[in-house]
Amino acid sequence: MGKSLDTYARDKYGFAKYELEGYPMAKNLRAKIPATDSLVIYDRNTEATRRFAEEVGIAASSAGAPGKATGIEVAGSPREVAEKSETIITVLPEPSHVKMVFHGLLEPVLPKTSTQERLFIDCSTIDPTSSREVANAVHCTEQGRFVDAPMSGGVVGARAGTLTFMLGASSKTGALVERVKPILTLMGRRVVHLGEQGAGLSGKLANNYLLAINNIATAEAMNLGIKWGLHPKVLGDMINSSTGRCWSSEVNNPVPGVIESSPASRDYDGGFGVSLMKKDLKLAIAAAKEAGARLELAERAREIYEATEAKHAGKDFSVVYRWLGGKE
Repeated sequence: MGKSLDTYARDKYGFAKYELEGYPMAKNLRAKIPATDSLVIYDRNTEATRRFAEEVGIAASSAGAPGKATGIEVAGSPREVAEKSETIITVLPEPSHVKMVFHGLLEPVLPKTSTQERLFIDCSTIDPTSSREVANAVHCTEQGRFVDAPMSGGVVGARAGTLTFMLGASSKTGALVERVKPILTLMGRRVVHLGEQGAGLSGKLANNYLLAINNIATAEAMNLGIKWGLHPKVLGDMINSSTGRCWSSEVNNPVPGVIESSPASRDYDGGFGVSLMKKDLKLAIAAAKEAGARLELAERAREIYEATEAKHAGKDFSVVYRWLGGKE
């Protein structure tokens, strides 16, 4: 990791989350930081906050209970999280949420931290342009440093602590990257520094565009083979030992029963929601147009996810197999 955990003794971490991945990420962070460190959390979902508090051992009947014995404090707003923290991690759904939350964080000007410069790590998946706007607001007002660090691995990876983070951060001195990496590895397995601020999001959107296409192709291929009379599990095993192998076939196979741990085997519950894939695909299409990059399959894929969401809202995005009329 580059530095021992003792380097971060008595640090103050903050976590503002509206996304499913944020819950297990915060749990892993609290479990791995030194006991002397504090963690301030906020989630607009009060039920999620209550459940988090119970699981980490806070005996509380209200969201306002401090839970200081466990080094965790439940905040009443994102602003309170930032005021009480030196490192603030945000996981938010949309560009509008990120802009709204950071507007509340930065105005009025935050009080200075007692030790090191405040660090904002945004793990949201938004467009690079919006992220750069927020970063500019943080840096121009001299309220800290801002990096983008979207992740790959979904809820399953967040729970297991196996996430891959795509980091966009200034490398002028190297100090910022070296400060951020050990923090992210507390919640994941790998950190890839892709370049300057915004580069992490560019990498994430390229990855998720490929994932969107792979998911549809896997569902179509599995449906095709099954229609020809092939056994689903045998077909899946063959693909996963052949050139068609991909994450959508090996880990998140869209056919129920092929991979017991996949959302498809739980009626497509949990996992990466079809609405989130539709959102990420929309962001990738917009960013590609801005960059002048051709995406020949993008519009048809977008239509498929819109149609799938209309019939199967709230399900994992592999439910596209059900939308295709695949046998279950």
